[in-house]
Amino acid sequence: MQLHSRLPHVGTTIFSTMSALAQTHGAVNLGQGFPDFDCDPQLVEAVHEAMRRGHNQYPPMPGVPALRQAVAAKLQAMHGRNYDADREITITAGATQAIFTALLAIVHPGDEVIVLEPCYDSYGPNIELAGGRVVRVPLKAESYRPDFERIAAAITPRTRALIINTPHNPSATVWSAAEMQTLADLLAPTDVLLISDEVYEHMVFDGAAHQSVARFPSLAERSFIVSSFGKTYHVTGWKVGYVAAPAALSVEFRKVHQFNVFTVNTPAQHGLAAHMADPAPYLGLSDFYQRKRDLFRAGLERTAFRLLPSEGSYFQCVDFSAYRERSGQQGDAAFCEWLTREIGVAAIPLSAFYAQGCEAPVIRFCFAKRDETLKQALDKLQSL
Repeated sequence: MQLHSRLPHVGTTIFSTMSALAQTHGAVNLGQGFPDFDCDPQLVEAVHEAMRRGHNQYPPMPGVPALRQAVAAKLQAMHGRNYDADREITITAGATQAIFTALLAIVHPGDEVIVLEPCYDSYGPNIELAGGRVVRVPLKAESYRPDFERIAAAITPRTRALIINTPHNPSATVWSAAEMQTLADLLAPTDVLLISDEVYEHMVFDGAAHQSVARFPSLAERSFIVSSFGKTYHVTGWKVGYVAAPAALSVEFRKVHQFNVFTVNTPAQHGLAAHMADPAPYLGLSDFYQRKRDLFRAGLERTAFRLLPSEGSYFQCVDFSAYRERSGQQGDAAFCEWLTREIGVAAIPLSAFYAQGCEAPVIRFCFAKRDETLKQALDKLQSL
């Protein structure tokens, strides 16, 4: 039987491809974005304790009340916006599910949704599966900052939503307060909804602050804020995240959530709620990752890669132009394959974050790794 594919142009993701290639060649995997170190043992113990206390059956559909309350308290403390834990916070099976659910809740066939390229690879397929049309607006070349003239030009009467991401994957840029205010002014006369992907919210460097849409009332009123406990607590495999949205938006979000997930791992939710009683782990995350960024950048400065800024997230992008002749590769995907196979370090080509690829000679490394892993990779890269 031959099926008519809903996503005929989609194949295996570049992340799976490069991780498999790294394993085949025994390369240091700085491609896929996940830590190679353990989470806090106290968090694991909190989940075990929840299991021992019998928290092993379905929790409430929107999430364990204690965890929703902890999220609401954090948003109030960090960004000054009061979200009602009962009506405006929903616990999700990771951030990717949260974004997909938000799109399913608001997009009708033929609606347009704007994404800013380069962007996380799930956005486009999610929009298409919801029946919408993807409208791709490029970020500014080189700086990867928002181009508000192009965003404004892309808004039409059919525009239903805009997806933004800060700190940004893959470029590691962080939106400023001025840029967020410009967005607020741009959207003010429209009914465009906003999905704000803030999964790297606690990884902002050099003393800067994360500018959540929660800080901007006119944006918060039209926004689904998406975040990830997996990114914050080094447990990406747990697939637990959350959405904060005004009550009217949350009602529609939960209508879909209850039928595509229903609810999320119970003991993990209880464990996370207990762990959030101490804000130190997430408040200290920027310093933790800035040290890793600085170690990695210092090592890369001994190579011919040109380093792009890394303002937030746990990614570092570099321009590989200086190695094109030696590698014999012009394209970023081919260069990443060569780097994995011949040098023993896996990275991700930036073209993977564009629907039609890109010509920029830029690749992305992930530095959410043990210092020993980073040093091993740097030894190999410095041999180039």
